[in-house]
Amino acid sequence: MKKIYVGNLPWSTTDEDLRELFATYGPVQSSSVVNDRETGRSRGFGFVEMAPADADKAISELDGRDYGGRALRVNEALDKRRGGGGGGGGDRDHRGGDRGDRGGRW
Repeated sequence: MKKIYVGNLPWSTTDEDLRELFATYGPVQSSSVVNDRETGRSRGFGFVEMAPADADKAISELDGRDYGGRALRVNEALDKRRGGGGGGGGDRDHRGGDRGDRGGRW
């Protein structure tokens, strides 16, 4: 299965709407619109899983297509584990106390 990111969705889009949109290109394993944890409202993006060949066709056909008055952004979803992760922040020039001589590397 290939996971597809679908962005710029109309706020009213449901999981079933997403499934129906992609079913034109082949069987949909799963579809989900991501909702805000606090409000329960759509965050305007979702994910669809389908066979690789069907997913590639759906991506090429649907990326940029108008859906509910909005131009969809459709591409292969990035693996969460590969992403940059969270946390951190702060001033990168000041990484904490004196760490001794770095031999000119810094």
